[in-house]
Amino acid sequence: MTAIEATYPRVAQPQRMTLRLIGSAFVAVGVFLSGFVIDEPAPYELWMAGLIGLWFILGLRISRGVAPLLALLLTFNIGGMLSLTQMKDLATGPMYIAVSTFLALTAVFYAAIIEDSHKRLPLIFNAWAFAAVATSALGILGYFHAFPGAEVFTLYDRAKGAFQDPNVFGPFLVPPSLYLIHGILAGDLRKSPLKAAALLVLALGIFLSFSRAAWGLFALGVALLIFIMLLKERSGAFRLRVLVLSLAAIIMLVASLLVALQIPKVAELFSARAQLVQQYDGEHLGRFERHRIGFTMMMERPFGIGPLVFGTMFPEDEHNIWLKSLTTYGWLGFVSYVGMLAWTLALGFRNLLLDRPWQPFLMIAWISVLGHATIGNVIDIDHWRHVYLLLGTVWGCAALEVRHKRERRVRGAA
Repeated sequence: MTAIEATYPRVAQPQRMTLRLIGSAFVAVGVFLSGFVIDEPAPYELWMAGLIGLWFILGLRISRGVAPLLALLLTFNIGGMLSLTQMKDLATGPMYIAVSTFLALTAVFYAAIIEDSHKRLPLIFNAWAFAAVATSALGILGYFHAFPGAEVFTLYDRAKGAFQDPNVFGPFLVPPSLYLIHGILAGDLRKSPLKAAALLVLALGIFLSFSRAAWGLFALGVALLIFIMLLKERSGAFRLRVLVLSLAAIIMLVASLLVALQIPKVAELFSARAQLVQQYDGEHLGRFERHRIGFTMMMERPFGIGPLVFGTMFPEDEHNIWLKSLTTYGWLGFVSYVGMLAWTLALGFRNLLLDRPWQPFLMIAWISVLGHATIGNVIDIDHWRHVYLLLGTVWGCAALEVRHKRERRVRGAA
């Protein structure tokens, strides 16, 4: 029995189905809106705030499988609230922590609705793919100044789509790219041309974001996805298909890249951004020196220094999620965040190769969480909306596995 059915046991079956369909459609709309965050609060926040409240009023429950995620994220944000006590001028600090807390609740919400029904996973990822194609197309059109005012979708000659920052725009496109690649490799070949066209749009958007984090995330994600698919499937025919299609996709992407590099503006910026260490990384008070100074300073500040304070003390913000968790959420937040990520990765890894209907989505989300934790060494990800969707997906799938095993034991006993 689902949460809504338990809350409204006397509601007729057609009405229950209607409630569930409407609720699932609203979730898809929320995921779609996550691709359009030009200003804050964005439509995503407003929509999700109402949606979360509505679902819990209708009886959506947080199970024991999802409760640890809620506890860890709330502890993380309690650390942020404590860090506010260290600020002389609160300024935007309280709003920053309020947004952090809200995003934490979205992760728990996604986990709960996925546990309620794994059939929402295709809906969520399809909505994400549509949003990614739309915002990527805007970024591409903006980069090439395809229409008057198109430059609003760029920043510093880099595509940013309907986002504030190319460094968020690029990584946002990676999980739906992996979803499309999985669909091409394991799905119906008749639908592959459409998925390949969508993948090209996303790949070009990732490339034109000129985000080294996004490039690395995409490369790591594709490599891990293919490796895990080959590891899971024992059929020689399937492995041959994966290898052939992967090779074809790589050739297509490389060819597209070579075509794009024929444009002098693209080639020049690519040459500059392709360097592993930029000038602003290694210079005095550059990224790496700020990391060293920041970690040393935080050893004496157990409550942190408050949200956005680091950027007022140094030329730029932390650009490191581990340092950010220390400065903005204190030692308590740092321990909670590291524990939450470690627990998330362990949960996903344990269930990664099981033959379940939700396995492809778990695989994509787990790979993406691992990739985002990796790029977190050079960028702040604590306010990236799609990261919380990924966390919720991994925990929701883990809760589904717990329920699946419990139901199987009950059937066995019967």
